[in-house]
Amino acid sequence: MRCIPGILVALLLLAGCERAKQDMYDQPRYKTFAASTLFPDGASARTPPAGTQPRARGAFSDSTGGRQGGTAVQEDIAAETAQANPYPVDLRLLERGRERYMIYCLPCHSPVGDGDGLVVRRGFPAPPTYHQPRLRDAPDRHIYDVITNGYGVMVPYADRIEPAERWAIVAFIRALQLSQNAPADGLPPDIRAKLDAQPASAAAAAAAPAAAAVSRGAP
Repeated sequence: MRCIPGILVALLLLAGCERAKQDMYDQPRYKTFAASTLFPDGASARTPPAGTQPRARGAFSDSTGGRQGGTAVQEDIAAETAQANPYPVDLRLLERGRERYMIYCLPCHSPVGDGDGLVVRRGFPAPPTYHQPRLRDAPDRHIYDVITNGYGVMVPYADRIEPAERWAIVAFIRALQLSQNAPADGLPPDIRAKLDAQPASAAAAAAAPAAAAVSRGAP
């Protein structure tokens, strides 16, 4: 019976330790984008100082203290500073570019890139067609920068499309341009032979579908 007071004291001490531990979990903190009177702009979120460089990014960068995700940052920097498409233009890149294009670009630019998308048909300002000489002759970097920074009524997409995926979209746009403006002497021999066998008027009408088949990788 004499040990009961000691046991009670120990239990109280343990309860106090647990309460202190819980206080660490529940310490005062700001929720995302909460207001604050501490700073002149009234926001709790702080803009990183000018020149701040990310150390890591990705799903595991936060949970690993930056030990993982550093490679992704270096890849982003390389993609962001490239003046031409830094990736090999293969079927994999074109498929990724097509997927991103269909999500972000198609509503305004249309499936074929002529600027007649569904939102344009409902009154939104029409973007220029990709098939005009100015954009066919524009460097890859120009298209990349427009995706990144926006242009006119087009909003920037840097916050939702990663640098590598912007280059994939650029590659797909080039394929769209080629599909509508492929020179006949650049077609595969079998398609060129079919065109040569047609009358001049029919060959001209068939040129665009034939070029489109080339951009899709069709035989």
